[in-house]
Amino acid sequence: METENRWRFAIEGTSDGVWDWNLETNKTYYSSKWAEIHGLSNDIINNDMVTWESNIHPEDKPCVFSSVHDYLNNKTKTYISEHRIIDHNGNTKWILEQGVAVARNSAGEPTRIIGVLRDTTEHQLSRHALQDSESRLRGLLTAIPDLVWLKSPDGIYLTCNSRFEKFFGKKESEIVGKTDYDFVDIMLADSFRENDKKAMASSVPCINEEWITFADDGHSELLETTKTAIYDEQGNVTGVLGISHDITERKSIENELKISAYVFEAQEGMIVTDANNIILRVNHAFTAITGYSATEVIGKNPRILSSSKNNADFYRAMWESITNKGSWSGEIWNRRKNGEIYPEYLTITAVKDQHGTVTNYVATMADITSNKAAAKEIEILAFYDPLTHLPNRRLFIDRLSHALASSARSQSKGALLFIDLDNFKNLNDSLGHAVGDMLLLHVAERLNSCVREGDTVARLGGDEFVITLEDLSLQLDEAASKTKLIGEKILQRLSQPYNLGEYEYQITCSIGAALFHHHEQSQDELLKQADIAMYQAKKLGRNAICFFDPEMQTSINARVELERDLNIAINEQQFQLYYQIQLDSHGQAIGAEALIRWPHPEMGLISPAKFIPLAEENDLIIPIGSWVLDTACAQLKQWQQNARTQDLVLSVNVSAKQLHQVDFTSTVKNTIDKYAINPNLLKLEITESMLLNSIEDTISIMSRLQTTGVRFSLDDFGTGYSSLQYLKRLPLNQLKIDQSFVRDITVDESNRVIIRTIIAMAQSLGLETIAEGVETEAQRAYLLNNGCTHFQGYLLGKPLPIHEFESALKS
Repeated sequence: METENRWRFAIEGTSDGVWDWNLETNKTYYSSKWAEIHGLSNDIINNDMVTWESNIHPEDKPCVFSSVHDYLNNKTKTYISEHRIIDHNGNTKWILEQGVAVARNSAGEPTRIIGVLRDTTEHQLSRHALQDSESRLRGLLTAIPDLVWLKSPDGIYLTCNSRFEKFFGKKESEIVGKTDYDFVDIMLADSFRENDKKAMASSVPCINEEWITFADDGHSELLETTKTAIYDEQGNVTGVLGISHDITERKSIENELKISAYVFEAQEGMIVTDANNIILRVNHAFTAITGYSATEVIGKNPRILSSSKNNADFYRAMWESITNKGSWSGEIWNRRKNGEIYPEYLTITAVKDQHGTVTNYVATMADITSNKAAAKEIEILAFYDPLTHLPNRRLFIDRLSHALASSARSQSKGALLFIDLDNFKNLNDSLGHAVGDMLLLHVAERLNSCVREGDTVARLGGDEFVITLEDLSLQLDEAASKTKLIGEKILQRLSQPYNLGEYEYQITCSIGAALFHHHEQSQDELLKQADIAMYQAKKLGRNAICFFDPEMQTSINARVELERDLNIAINEQQFQLYYQIQLDSHGQAIGAEALIRWPHPEMGLISPAKFIPLAEENDLIIPIGSWVLDTACAQLKQWQQNARTQDLVLSVNVSAKQLHQVDFTSTVKNTIDKYAINPNLLKLEITESMLLNSIEDTISIMSRLQTTGVRFSLDDFGTGYSSLQYLKRLPLNQLKIDQSFVRDITVDESNRVIIRTIIAMAQSLGLETIAEGVETEAQRAYLLNNGCTHFQGYLLGKPLPIHEFESALKS
């Protein structure tokens, strides 16, 4: 049972769907990934409601059943099938499924089969996109004398050159879309597939030697194959590039002859050393590759070629292979005589006498710089627009897919911009396509300058561009606002005049925007939405940005209007301060907290929760904070002239941006001096979140203000940073227990534990504690019994305008 549990645990960690079919009991176990691919929940997959054939597409069932039947009857060595399924949500998907027997009965019949399946739907869709780049790849592939091909990560051929066609005696049209299983026997195909996987899992090219037997006459040829993983900019594998050349004859010569003159007829560079690895001979190809003559290297160790790019572990593994297997081959970085570092494919073989003792080492080397360059060129042709060098549609769709997945995980909103140049056809018709191409190049440069480093600008074709904006905000309206700002920046930049040789030209664009913020949106759906919005922008007169969602457009307009009104409110001082009473354990007033309110002349009283975040974002919090501080100090001045209120402490909230203004300390001191108030009666409240950045700066600012007599309270304590390392260094007078802990104090033991801990911590540091959000007598009683002596909340009094507050004080 323990072994079975470990097995189940292991398969749940795989990225592919896994099933385990017990033919004796006819029971099947399915992994969570299998359920995810089939659109099923975990609670129903491993019972009699689900069978392995339930979701197979009706048209594919005969083929699948035939494959299973052949395997169960030992007609095939492996069960493999690529077919369609209809998942529980009605979506049609392509999957690649493989199974193998892990147990058989005495008759050799399978009794237990374990299989894996992978969702290959995206591959099936991308296969068509690859056809667009075939014409561009053809010229480059044909020029390479070796066999060259490109496969998808699933092992499906995407393209090949004419040398590959000739070698296998098939046209490219008969190869593309197929796998190795369509051309060679299953064991050789399995070997090919395993080498593909090694290349995709390795950071360096993988080299393999493979015998190919031709069915027509039965002869065999040995290929030396270099397989290299192709990556996108995010480091994801997008394919495998293979380059092979026939080494049958070379291997035959190497196996039959020892050290003799024949090695120097080879085209590869050759080195012969003695058993102590001292160079005895080199050939002309060695000199051509490295730049060293024979007289310069004979008698020396081959390490004179070392580039230091390969570490000690690399060389240790190389010599272990030579010692244990008699040879090693692989890619290595070496250094030429002129200091140039270059990639080299190196083969080292140990030569032994009749007693098995190593007498010499023979190394063959090939400069693969051109192969690397060819692989890079193929990647560029496959994934980038040849004119602007921006990502093409294929690469853009892949990046958009990753952006959608990332947005679903992080809940951060993003946006897709669809950009179409206005009346671009007129330019092509009047000045020609060469000038039009020149304009597109300038547009690409300007678009890149308008976005952040992590965003993607791509060209779909013609005068159509798309941009993916990621991680804009967790809030939808803020994400929309940032999208609009970027869109307006693009409109402004693209509308500036262009210098096109002898012509100066001006053009505008229309932009459609679609926000993405959940996993249900597809790439095609987003592109369609942004395209629709772009045409709406053209209908509005061009040179405009339009959002797909009308409600979001309304929200953006409302946000812009609120920002405009907030500027007016600052200039006209429309704000008011409300005051909420703070009492001690005897019910005596000890002070109040000043809370800003905005009585809008048309919309009435606007909550701070609505306008303060906007003010923080646009730096309007600075003048607002200055007004609050000035108004609060003026009120303290009036209170000091009345015996009833002369000892009240007034708390004022300070934002992070306000605190870190270079003149904040002098502003506070000047305001205190202006109204000639007792600084001990002014308490500045800061929040824990303000301690996350520039903590040393914060401590310095607070310390300078403390010398004037100003007091500090740490607001919302317990909800954020709470680092004792800095808490003991902060010049605090008070910790303010957050109302989220007070609210459930009578029913939630964990909240009671937190509150007792905060009070004990404050007492040990010599700080006061005050609890906010006190709404019931039971809450106040519990706090008082546990050492908290100051209180604030609706039980004691709501925030009130100054006249109502002072009336309540008298009563």
